Amino acid sequence: MPSELIFIIGFLAFIVALLAIDLGLFGKADKPITIKQAAIMSGVWISLALICYGLILRYGHLLHHIDSFATLQKVNAKHFHNLKLDPSDFSGSLALYRRNLGLEFITGYVVEYALSVDNIFVMVLIFTAFGVQSKYFHKVLLWGIIGAVVMRFLFIFLGATLIAQFHWILYIFGLFLLYTGIMMFINRNQEQEIDTERHVVVRFASKYFAVHPKFVGGQFFTKIDGKRLITPLFLVLLIIEVTDLVFAVDSIPAIFSITKDPYIVFFSNIFAILGLRSMFFLLVNIIDKFHYLKTGLAFLMAFIGLKMLVGDYALKYGLTTGVSLLIILGILAVSIIASLLFPKKAVE
Repeated sequence: MPSELIFIIGFLAFIVALLAIDLGLFGKADKPITIKQAAIMSGVWISLALICYGLILRYGHLLHHIDSFATLQKVNAKHFHNLKLDPSDFSGSLALYRRNLGLEFITGYVVEYALSVDNIFVMVLIFTAFGVQSKYFHKVLLWGIIGAVVMRFLFIFLGATLIAQFHWILYIFGLFLLYTGIMMFINRNQEQEIDTERHVVVRFASKYFAVHPKFVGGQFFTKIDGKRLITPLFLVLLIIEVTDLVFAVDSIPAIFSITKDPYIVFFSNIFAILGLRSMFFLLVNIIDKFHYLKTGLAFLMAFIGLKMLVGDYALKYGLTTGVSLLIILGILAVSIIASLLFPKKAVE
């Protein structure tokens, strides 16, 4: 069996096992997640991402079964790493490749983790608009993330295939991200609202499915007179899934500006998604305090779009993956510090 397939099957099995443990630990009783539990969960997911980073630094070459300099050159060209490899020093070139792969992973992880904050703003709106009790947040988010993992898997490998066949599509991604960043900045202060009656998912579900008008505890489905109905909690889950689909259209092209290796894109993307749920519970009550984060994310998106548009010129002028990581961390740090130093004025 090819090492690439072994890696991806092993990774998916690992994720499934973790989600099964999560369901076993937190899925038996509908209780609100405490700040302490959320902090522990966040620490676990971040630690696992760092362990993955360490494994890539040590064994990253096995991902594409690189056992010769010729294979290394081929992979370097195929995934646009643009590394200066030394034919006379295979071990040194391999170490350089692994370090670069690890840096791409951790940079992509930070980008995806940061962009997922915008997800949290919308999730809070969705739960509030539909009046979902906090003790059911975890259940909805867990099943939402399971769906998101499947969708991201399909999106990422479709995107990688398109890039391999049509390299110019990166410029379209770049323009789209730049436009998204500009629009995010223009609309940064607009209050978002969700119409629970006219939302497209609600109208679609009401047209094609039998919908129960009231919540039935933490159930997604209920039976009345032998007829199976979906509950408002399942509608919320569907809206969360559609919302993630919309955000994936932004975030997946963004990470392709960091790395073109679909496995690194997938690994960093999935770890960020898995950490989203615990970050939600950490930030749900204080998210409004970080009011400059949306501005920071707008600049982050615009920066990534511009980097994509300049292509190889970015490397020529010193905009390496490491430098990009520092710029990304700088943008996030400034937006967080500015939010704390200049808190939003209370509306009288």
